Amino acid sequence: MSTSGFTCGLDAAMAVIGGKWKPLILFHLLGDGRRYGELRRAVGRVSDKMLIQQLKELEVDGVVKRTDFKEVPPKVEYSLTPFGHTLAEALRPLYSWGTQYIAEVERMVARREDSEAKNTAIRGWATPRSLQ
Repeated sequence: MSTSGFTCGLDAAMAVIGGKWKPLILFHLLGDGRRYGELRRAVGRVSDKMLIQQLKELEVDGVVKRTDFKEVPPKVEYSLTPFGHTLAEALRPLYSWGTQYIAEVERMVARREDSEAKNTAIRGWATPRSLQ
């Protein structure tokens, strides 16, 4: 009987990589270390605040190592710890799946956004403007 509080191994993994940005951060650090700006561009639409927050959490969890070169201008590099490499490697099959089904996922996201827009419009019509 497990006393860890996790329901399964996936639950434990999600405790580390939960959220939208952490898997992307890990994937982009899989090769070599990256400076903050490089990582920011690689990850994409993440805000600076969120990227910094996610990097700090991954560092506290022992997944990412932050190296401050103590230079002016500041030079900081992020890389995976050995533990982080094991986790990032586990994301490779998910990357392959996403690459294989990217067109279907794009259609799925478009359908979802369409459905959400329709539901918002219906709710808007159902409520008299005077009550909004």
